[in-house]
Amino acid sequence: MRLRKHRQCFPSCSSHHRVDEDEIYRRHKKRDGELEWPHDSTHVKSQLAQCFINAMVGPRSWTGLFTRSSNKRNEKHGDYSLSPLQEQRLLRLQARLQVPFDENRPDHQEALKALWRAAFPDVALQGLISEQWKEMGWQGSNPSTDFRGCGFISLENLLFFARTYPVSFRRLLFKEDGKRATWEYPFAVAGINISFMLIKMLDLCSAKPRCLPGINFVRLLGEDEAAFDVLYCIAFEMVDAQWLAMHASYMQFNVILSLSL
Repeated sequence: MRLRKHRQCFPSCSSHHRVDEDEIYRRHKKRDGELEWPHDSTHVKSQLAQCFINAMVGPRSWTGLFTRSSNKRNEKHGDYSLSPLQEQRLLRLQARLQVPFDENRPDHQEALKALWRAAFPDVALQGLISEQWKEMGWQGSNPSTDFRGCGFISLENLLFFARTYPVSFRRLLFKEDGKRATWEYPFAVAGINISFMLIKMLDLCSAKPRCLPGINFVRLLGEDEAAFDVLYCIAFEMVDAQWLAMHASYMQFNVILSLSL
């Protein structure tokens, strides 16, 4: 496994605290050589959640968002008030969820091209419909067909990951960590599925989330409007780590996704 030469620091969601990603990476690679991951998915998930939360946004109270036992909707959880700022940001986020990907919109086309440039800066893209897209993990030559299940926000999430945490993005894209399977999960399609699962897990399609992870998320949203995008990056790291922990292969991806989120 080659070491990365450049450094990237993660800003905290609510402060100027910065975390050196390369140092985090080196420490975890050292530990990877000394121990085997346990197969108890609950234990693994708890450890992974705290690991990636600390790495990306510093010590925060995000871990409860990934607690499966608290994911059920409950009407009694709806008896809470939103601050004006929380309500405003939640409405803006929910508006993003309603935007479908439109391959004819110039801004959507440009976002897709920007994602390609972030992933393959030295490779010229031949077109918005090209066999090249399969290299990023799209199902076919036209990525627009893969967005039907989630919409434009899933592309925004991928682009946020690529721009904000480029080292982690490329490490996951090129499967640089661990012993990989012969048939790996497709990166881009996995990203769309993670967006979809997070929206469902946080109950974001309701007027007001009625599950504990969603309620806790709204509090974080009040601190940082990019909370959903940051959470997406954390979730992607968790899914990949769970994949490696379970020595999974392509046909097990949906199982890994359900265990991780």
